[in-house]
Amino acid sequence: MLTDDLAALGLLPGDLVMVHASMRAVGGRAEAVVQAILDVLGPEGTLMVYVDFEPTEEVPQFDLARSPAMGDHGVFAEVVRLWPGAIRSANPGASMVAVGARAAWLCADHPLNYGYGPGTPLARLVEAQGKVLLLGSHLEHVTLLHHAEHLARLPNKRVIRVEYEIDGETVEIEEFDTSDGVVEAMPEGYFGEVMRAFVAKGHVHAGPVGGATALLMSAAGLTRFAVETMERELG
Repeated sequence: MLTDDLAALGLLPGDLVMVHASMRAVGGRAEAVVQAILDVLGPEGTLMVYVDFEPTEEVPQFDLARSPAMGDHGVFAEVVRLWPGAIRSANPGASMVAVGARAAWLCADHPLNYGYGPGTPLARLVEAQGKVLLLGSHLEHVTLLHHAEHLARLPNKRVIRVEYEIDGETVEIEEFDTSDGVVEAMPEGYFGEVMRAFVAKGHVHAGPVGGATALLMSAAGLTRFAVETMERELG
């Protein structure tokens, strides 16, 4: 059973966990995987996913309730977004969705500027000693590393400004350029390199969940390792 796999991996009742999932790897229906995670977490636990934002024909501007998860994040993220009681944070490009006891706290007052930095759902995940769970997801796609990019003391970070239509108004948002590495020296595939080094250090719990190889790790531990690695290699 999925619940047995998750418990054996080290997911505990009351945990706050950010999940990246490839349903192609796990197998079955995304709804069953979400329910299994929530069953293990119990009433005091919380599940969070990154949903981001992309315009659609039906919802061309950011709408907190209606904008779907970006397609790149897969069906799992969209299923969580539509889950009963799900709460979404209000930064379009850094938007998170959470379900559970601390969902409102995680998603409240998400800063529009620098949406991966302090006061954001990612910062609160680390603050609360949360975990990151990868269910067959590529190591390159760990969103928490954008928080590490923000925190790392690196010279000449690239800053971009993006305009969104929010509640009928044009809003300009400033953030570090996370689309192609926050500094020019960051090579393609760098997140994957950082993650492979973290895994090689033995900082993760690995095991099967459904058909996927799953990895469970400390959000604070990963952030600390990534910041130190970025500052040493790119600073």
